[in-house]
Amino acid sequence: MVSEQELEGQDLPEQIAIRLQKRERLNELSDAYPVSLPVTHTIEAIKAQYPNLEADIATGDQVGIAGRVMFLRNTGKLCFASLQSGTGERIQAMISLDKVGEESLEQWKELVDLGDHIFVAGEVITSKRGELSVLAESWLMAAKTIRPLPNLHNDLGEEYRVRHRYIDLIVRDRAREVVKIRSEVMQSLRNTFSNRAFMEVETPMLQVVHGGASARPFKTHSNAFDTELFLRIAPELFLKRAVVGGLERVYEINRNFRNEGADRTHSPEFAMLEAYEAYGDYNSIADLTQELIQNAAKDVFGTHIVTLDDGTENDLSGQWPRISMFESLSEAAGVEITPDTDIAELKKLSLSLGIEIDHPLHGKYVEELWEHFVKPGLDRPTFVTDFPVDTSPLTRDHRSKRGVVEKWDLYVRGFEQATGYSELVDPVVQRERFVAQMELAKAGDPEAMKLDEEFLKALEFGMPPSGGMGMGIDRLLMSLTGLGIRETILFPLVK
Repeated sequence: MVSEQELEGQDLPEQIAIRLQKRERLNELSDAYPVSLPVTHTIEAIKAQYPNLEADIATGDQVGIAGRVMFLRNTGKLCFASLQSGTGERIQAMISLDKVGEESLEQWKELVDLGDHIFVAGEVITSKRGELSVLAESWLMAAKTIRPLPNLHNDLGEEYRVRHRYIDLIVRDRAREVVKIRSEVMQSLRNTFSNRAFMEVETPMLQVVHGGASARPFKTHSNAFDTELFLRIAPELFLKRAVVGGLERVYEINRNFRNEGADRTHSPEFAMLEAYEAYGDYNSIADLTQELIQNAAKDVFGTHIVTLDDGTENDLSGQWPRISMFESLSEAAGVEITPDTDIAELKKLSLSLGIEIDHPLHGKYVEELWEHFVKPGLDRPTFVTDFPVDTSPLTRDHRSKRGVVEKWDLYVRGFEQATGYSELVDPVVQRERFVAQMELAKAGDPEAMKLDEEFLKALEFGMPPSGGMGMGIDRLLMSLTGLGIRETILFPLVK
């Protein structure tokens, strides 16, 4: 892999010094960073207007355009530059002696470098080779770059790209494309919710009591209130308050923060979608989740079978299967495992497989064993349903199966994409679950939930039967592109 020093050049300090001198010269002549420029057209608009001009044509159309210099060739009386817009579209600029004059041409040769933002005004033409161009009658510096771009012939490497995303966006089409895909996916999600009469709301990022998930929070302190606060790990408990208040279909897309590990599928800061539907349940919310993802694929790519970054396909079409956690585990393990299976038996089976689990909850063993036996074989999108009751403190008991709750996790390409519940709305049972979580916290579980009296008070005013779901936006982008989580986040947290 090419090192960062090699990418940026061994003589970087000298190059910066030279460019600083050019900046001073530009400021003497006019301005290295003008406040505005007479731009009349975008590069995209010109290319759309003249898609198939023959070679050596003068259109007579006068335009003013701006772009970043990505290619530069200075030869005698005629200089060439490739100007790039923010979308990656490029057009050729031609600076000729007979159009701009000797002084301006020499200033171009002296002061313009790769990476500079340049404004040119002139006629739209095609060159003798047929390349769409602007034959400049004048040019101005739009923004002088002090630091040169890396060698564009080298592979920047993922680590360099995520640390210098602004450079990645300049030089790599795929980086810009992923940002565009993400924006279009977000629009599709909002359209689907709008068509189903959901309302988008915002809930607090800073919380007095963290809850809504089992995770370690980030802690902070409010000077104004002189109190400890937490960056939220989930918006769930506030969104449920909204349902109590009569907002029967609500969703939120925003940031969550979990003070945990970082790997290809986890980031300490990540975008999350959560939605709650009064008078729905985990079945209706699974239908909604499938619709959200399939609509996003169709709206952005025109198909439910998306081609990933490595050339493979992710088939999101059709009705996705729903399998029971306990039944699928029993079948894969070759031994019946139920909510009544003694935890000692589960420990024995785990140890025989080399799986070390140190946890008092029966459900933790079930879930870990399921991940060992079943998860690796899930290629198609699959809803895994009916989880152990002791690992799902915010979920309603199953209406007909003892010892499990009405919860599903959606797995896509081997990782968890989303989760959904029939929500627990009984305040008495919810208090009992919170008390049990407090006992786990006392025993040393750092992910156990705290008892939230304000949330319980809200439930005591009556929350209708509801379905709820949560889905990681970054992971959704992973499903649609095949990229790692750091590539789907515009500016990921890096050490």
